[in-house]
Amino acid sequence: MSHWVPAAALLLAVTTSCTGSASGKGAAAVWKPGASGVGDRLFPGLGNGGYDVAHYGLTLHYVPETNRLKGTAVITARATQNLSRFNLDLSGLRVRLATVQGAKARYAREKDELLVTPAKPLKDGEVFRTVVTYDGTPRTIEDDDGSLEGWIETDDGSTALGQPAGSMTWFPGNHHPSDKATYDITVTVPKDEDGDPYDVVSNGELITQEDKGETVTRHWRTEEPMAAYLAHVSVGYFEVHKGWTDDDLPSFVAIDPDESEDAADVKDLVPEIVDWASERFGPYPFSSTGAVVDHLPELDYALETQTKPYFDEAPDETLLVHELAHQWFGNSVTPRQWKDMWLNEGLATYAEWLWEEERGGEEKQDGDRKQDGRITDEIFDDFYAGKDPESEGIWSFPPAAPPSAARVSDPPVYGRGAMAVHKVRRAVGDEAFFDILRTWTRQHRHGNADTDQFIALCESKSGKDLTNLFETWLFSKEKPARMR
Repeated sequence: MSHWVPAAALLLAVTTSCTGSASGKGAAAVWKPGASGVGDRLFPGLGNGGYDVAHYGLTLHYVPETNRLKGTAVITARATQNLSRFNLDLSGLRVRLATVQGAKARYAREKDELLVTPAKPLKDGEVFRTVVTYDGTPRTIEDDDGSLEGWIETDDGSTALGQPAGSMTWFPGNHHPSDKATYDITVTVPKDEDGDPYDVVSNGELITQEDKGETVTRHWRTEEPMAAYLAHVSVGYFEVHKGWTDDDLPSFVAIDPDESEDAADVKDLVPEIVDWASERFGPYPFSSTGAVVDHLPELDYALETQTKPYFDEAPDETLLVHELAHQWFGNSVTPRQWKDMWLNEGLATYAEWLWEEERGGEEKQDGDRKQDGRITDEIFDDFYAGKDPESEGIWSFPPAAPPSAARVSDPPVYGRGAMAVHKVRRAVGDEAFFDILRTWTRQHRHGNADTDQFIALCESKSGKDLTNLFETWLFSKEKPARMR
């Protein structure tokens, strides 16, 4: 799990890093390369061992007309072993220079790995700074399910989306969710042929914006830890709407003009949903909120990019609820490994059910779902019976055990994950259930957690043995017998 280290503390640590023998007084230090992966069963090559990143400083120069990117990544990290060499995840792009602690480092490429050998080995516990200068045409990745991620061109610019591994197409780093860090992302873009500036939107808060005549520069800062797959940049033309939640949280909503009419209510819904969710899931975990509504319908998905979820087109209310709920479930409390993805998607899907329940329900075209009463039971029933369109395929594997990387975002992780959450609610009662959710987001705020920890919390808060419940609804390969 990453440690959140303030910038001032990092600077102090760099100047006072340990200099004694790491193996004890008089013992010879043993230097080893960091692992090229963190041991994730579904993504064995993703992430790297031997260090823990605290901060990324990314300075990017992007030309939309040619889709060319130049970048400098300043990566501040702490060694977790005596390091002779370490890896960074990087797909495509040409590395021009790498330095470690100000000295030129040797580097090599092996597929999606950048192998960096510092001039001097790094001691266990030493805070070190790596600078990588790179350029090229950033890649778009087509996943096994046909979806696109990475650096994706749009009709008026580009967008960078990283789940599960696309972030390594535009900056080098430790791209596994278990290593979270803070970010400064500065992007410079030339104006278009008519002299009009492009908008640049990213995570966190806009720190500075500068117009130099021929170029525009935007500097965005994320001061809370973020997994690399949630890092995001969108370049294009947007209508920007600024507002506030009832808790005085700033909201920044950017909408592509082609989606302006259909997305007219998004600027008001974002603060409303964040306020609603804060009452149920605990305090909002970040210093700003918002959304990016682009015009890229061929993408066919939305993503919970931190502080500003990204939508390929105008979203409906329930999709907004889902992606904003991820700010608690997935973004602040992030899975330790990808197999725990149901903790993101099951809880965010259940947030949709709660929204429908408390807003009176969403009437189905066939009239089966009523507009009054508690409807989460009805939604559960529809999923169980296969009546809800989103229930298709939910019994193909247990939600807590995706069989492969290609299926980590399949229906069981969403729908059956939400069904498991509902069964917990019915087993422990509303008071204990919402206490569980608020405790979960408080205990693991800005950190990583796994399924075993969630189960332990549910049992601790309820005082009940929930072994059979979780075995039936979360781990069983078979469709459970009817139990309601």
